Formats: sequence, C-alpha cells, structure tokens
Amino acid sequence: MSWTRGVSCRLHEVRAARAAWHAEGPERKAARRERRRGDRDEPPGPPNGFALLPWLLMGMGAFSHLLQGRTPNPWIAGIGLLVFNSLYISVAFRAFDKAKRESRGTRGALLAMGLLTVGLAAGYGGNWLMFFPLLGLAVGAVVRGRRLGPVGLALSALAGAVAGLREGWDGVNIAYGTFLSTMVTAAILSLSEAVRDLRAAREELARRAVAEERLRFSRDLHDLLGHTLSVIVVKSEAARRLAPRDVDAALGQVADIESVGRQALTEIREAVTGYREASLSTELDRVRDLLDAAGVETVVRQSGPPLDPRSAALLGWVVREAATNVVRHARATRCEIEVAGAGGRTRLVITDDGRGTGTTPPGSGLKGLAERLAAAGGSLESGPAPRSGFRVTAVLPTAEGEHAEAGAEAARA
Repeated sequence: MSWTRGVSCRLHEVRAARAAWHAEGPERKAARRERRRGDRDEPPGPPNGFALLPWLLMGMGAFSHLLQGRTPNPWIAGIGLLVFNSLYISVAFRAFDKAKRESRGTRGALLAMGLLTVGLAAGYGGNWLMFFPLLGLAVGAVVRGRRLGPVGLALSALAGAVAGLREGWDGVNIAYGTFLSTMVTAAILSLSEAVRDLRAAREELARRAVAEERLRFSRDLHDLLGHTLSVIVVKSEAARRLAPRDVDAALGQVADIESVGRQALTEIREAVTGYREASLSTELDRVRDLLDAAGVETVVRQSGPPLDPRSAALLGWVVREAATNVVRHARATRCEIEVAGAGGRTRLVITDDGRGTGTTPPGSGLKGLAERLAAAGGSLESGPAPRSGFRVTAVLPTAEGEHAEAGAEAARA
C-alpha cells in the first residue's frame, strides 16, 4: 500500500499549497493595487515626435482625390505628397531636441516644406490647401521665442493669399487655421518644456538638499566626536595618573567621563535630527575644563555686545574645533581665547604656544568651518602664530552689523 500513502501525501501537499496560495491572496491583491496606484501617480513622460504624427490625417482629403484619379498630373502630386510627409515627419522628431531644432538642416526642411506647400496648394487648391495648417504645426514646433509672432503672421498671410486666389473668401478659414495651429502648437510645446525643466530643477534641488544634509551631518559628527573623544581621552589619562595616589580625585575624573559620554549621546541625537546649535558661552566653559584637564593654562577674554544666536553658534563650533586641535596636536602649555565685537563684526582669536603646524595637520574640521563662516559672510584663517605656536582667527558679521551696513548703504543712496 505504499502507492496509496504516496497519493495521500501528494494530496496533502496540493492542499497545503492551495491553502498557502489562498492565504497569500490579500497580499498579492494589495501589491497589485499599489502598482496600479503608482502607475497612476507617475507623471506622464514628455511629448515627442509621435504626438504630431496624427495630424497628418488632415491631408487625407488630398490623398483620397489622388487615389480616385481626380487630381491632374497624379505623379507630380504623389511625389509632392510623399516628400511633404517625409519632411513633416523629420521635422516633427527633430523639434523636441533643442540642438537639432535650431540646426540648419531643420530650417532647410521647413523652407522646403513651405515652398512645396505653396506649389501644391496653388496648383491644386481644394483639399490641398490643408497642407498650410500642417505647415503651421511644423513651424510652431520648431520656431520659439520672439520670432514666433512675425513668422506665424507671415505664414498665415501667405496661406490666406494662396487660398484666396484658389477659393475666394473661403481662404480666410485657411489663414485662421494656419495661424491657430502655429500658435497653439508652440504654446503647448513651450509649456511642456517648461514643465520638464521645472521637474528637472526640482530633482536637482532634492539631490542638492540631500548632499547638503549629508555634509552638515558629517561636519557635526566630526566636530562632536572629535571634541568628545578628546575630552574622554584626556580625563581617562588624568584618572589613570591620579588613581595610585588620590582615589577620590580619580573617581571625580571618572564621573566627568560618564557625564561627557551622556552629553555626547544627547548631542549626537540632536545632530541627527538637525536641531543642535552650539552656544559660545557653553563651549567656552567646556573648552576651559578640557584644557585644564590636559594641563593647558587657559585665558579667556570677552568684550563687545551680546551675539545673536547664529553668530554664537558658529563661533562655538570654532572654539570647540580649535581646542580639540590644541589637545590633540599642539602639545601646548598655554592657550588664549579672545572674543571681541566692534563695528558690526565679531573677531575670535585662539592662540596657543605649542609646536605650530608640526608634522600633523591641525584638524580637517577647520576646512568645513571655513566654508560655514564663508557662507555666513565671515572668514576663518589658521596658521602659525607670529612668535610660536598656532593661531586660529574667525571674523563674523553680526546681525546688528548687517543692519548697520544696510542703513549706511541706504543713507548713501
């Protein structure tokens, strides 16, 4: 009875597969609905030459007369019809590429279409006059800008004159149809190009916003982690030195390390969300503690009016980065920080008596800070101090200075 067991196992497998297929049914339906919704939400693509091809049906009347033998000199008319359609198709597909649209070949094709249209319409009249609106479509697809109005009026006047000679006052309809087809085609294609350019600009702005956000986050992360890790290293070394002879002082350094670590976690979370702004006063206090723990004598001098939040935040970043570089690279024993505001500008100078530039760069964060200050209308310079050591100088216009300069310019005007 092994075959019966095999059949029953096979039936169980089929039933299990059918049950799994039914269980996955809602998910498949939801996925199909999502795909359909995405297809509906996707914007249509830009128009191309195929959008102008259906208008060739306007020449079906002339083609019908040619097939029925009601057109004299059918070979000439047939060749003219074939050449006109070929030129129209060529111009239609070249009109959506700016370089091809403005080339001499396209202009030559339009001129040949114009001469051929005048010849066929003047020679045969009737339905052959409908080639003037077709010519207007081609002209509207190629000619843009200020030249469109004069060219459209001239073409309409030519169509009205030729149609008037053949059909009398009915030629006014041909002139109107030619002018309308020229202007409407040019307007629609110009609007479609404007929409396409706006869509491309929006995508470019989105890419730039992403790039700027990545740059901001990388700068903040570099400044935060560089300073915080330097503090942790310095305080860990201090705790190691103090542990054999002063346990309480070593425990105080360990407590400081814990506090710095918790503060770093908070600052990193704020930097990720983009809400963190360094404060100059807070950074000066932290830098003084860092340099004192590293055995660097710190002198801070401040003068001038209070800073606006933007200037204080930028200068806070400069103080943080410069102090981190002093601890990591300078091997200094003294550091002076001077903040002076006057004349609508705030000047921050940080000088140490270390080894200057040395063999190691003073920190890649200074380059990013220079870009930030330049974007705010300020400047950042760094290099060896006049006597010895290293100096960082940041100059930043304050909000009051900007208002004062604007008022001075208005007074001069």
